[in-house]
Amino acid sequence: MADQVRTVAVIGAGKIGELMLSGLLRSGWPVERLLATARRPARARELTERYGVRVVDNLTAVAEAEVLAVSVKPQDAAALLDEIGPKVPADKLVISLCAGLPTAFFNRRLPEGTPVVRVMTNTPALVDKAVSAISAGAYATGEHLALAEGMFSPLGATVRVPESQQDAVTALSGSGPAYFYLLVEAMIDAGILLGLPRQVAHELIVQTAIGSAVMLRDSGEHPVKLREAVTSPAGTTISAIRELENHGVRAAMLAALEAARDRAREIAAQAE
Repeated sequence: MADQVRTVAVIGAGKIGELMLSGLLRSGWPVERLLATARRPARARELTERYGVRVVDNLTAVAEAEVLAVSVKPQDAAALLDEIGPKVPADKLVISLCAGLPTAFFNRRLPEGTPVVRVMTNTPALVDKAVSAISAGAYATGEHLALAEGMFSPLGATVRVPESQQDAVTALSGSGPAYFYLLVEAMIDAGILLGLPRQVAHELIVQTAIGSAVMLRDSGEHPVKLREAVTSPAGTTISAIRELENHGVRAAMLAALEAARDRAREIAAQAE
């Protein structure tokens, strides 16, 4: 099926849509096989100048593209589908990048039998280190999933999950980079409090984060074992961990991810 795909249209090329466009281009996808739509003329010019991609209106994108990647804000999805839904042939693949919206939301507004694949990626796609979770809608086949994987694998890792797990994915990895940035920000501030220059604290923490992530990925060890290897009896690390536990950091993280999951569900309910 991938050989049959001539054009991909990113409809609503905001931040996430732009991630997809830039990733496809970096992977060698021909620019003439890409289209984009944008609500504002200034944004359209920006995309054309930055990537050389042709920016068209929504209905032109539907007419010319075999794959429609919808990346508008969830609250704008219903209006978009009201506009383009009647014009979408049932043999076109629709990829949803709309956080919180189930494939059923699209199926109700598209011709019966239209294949929809739901994807949740994240911003490390900018450096080809994203993780993209991919789920099949009611009419999507293994070929459709493979096509979606082929489009998102240049951005980083891909994983197939049941759609029922997508709200949890949104909470964990979709929003996940923000949690790490917040933690790094706090650790830099702590370094400054302890007397380090800001730039030195920044370099120390960023490289520590990179190294720790690579060890997690490559060692195959459980994070508990890696943490224990740094935690000597009566040492500095265990004193710090005690304070983190006293302040409920673990419980706060659990509650935060539950809140993100619940918000994803609210977004879907409001969009209906």
